Amino acid sequence: MTHGLSDDAVLIRRCQQGDRAAFDDLVRRHEKRAYQYAYRLTSNGEEAADIVADAFIRIYNALQNFRSQSAFTTWMYRILTNCYLDLRKKEKSRPTVSLDASLQSPGNDLERQVEDESAGPDEEAEKHAREKAVQDAILKLPEYQRAMLVMYHVEMLSYEQIAESLDLPLGTVKSRLNRARLSLRELLAQDEELFQLD
Repeated sequence: MTHGLSDDAVLIRRCQQGDRAAFDDLVRRHEKRAYQYAYRLTSNGEEAADIVADAFIRIYNALQNFRSQSAFTTWMYRILTNCYLDLRKKEKSRPTVSLDASLQSPGNDLERQVEDESAGPDEEAEKHAREKAVQDAILKLPEYQRAMLVMYHVEMLSYEQIAESLDLPLGTVKSRLNRARLSLRELLAQDEELFQLD
């Protein structure tokens, strides 16, 4: 089923008139795309689900003020990005525990054991290693660069849509996206055996 802009506009109008079923339809229509975007930003299913839930609550609360001057999805990406950035701010203020630190228990210390999820079939090993290296490199980028790379290269949004989503001038989006690509390239160049970057 294709999700046309006019269909979103009809649902939004119904939501603004108090039709809760229309909001449920709007969520069903966009929740998969919202989750995929959030997951690509976080690489964590629980965090992505939290971001999407928070975003749809914010969307519901602000829907009365939505004037359809931009596409609903553009507005949704802006809210998802803000929820993601808010989550990162909260995490930075929380204390963290090293996974390498031993646990104290009465009588002796226990070593933490963390499951390694990177193993795969031999013929897929290099592909998985490359994908993991790219994902790890993206996660090292500043949040705005990460969001822009995902919006442009994964979600296939135009420069104009990104500018509208992040409320930035078009030139700023282009220069920041270019810097993000250069930063990513530098990070990937450190993995010479996986990437031959000329």
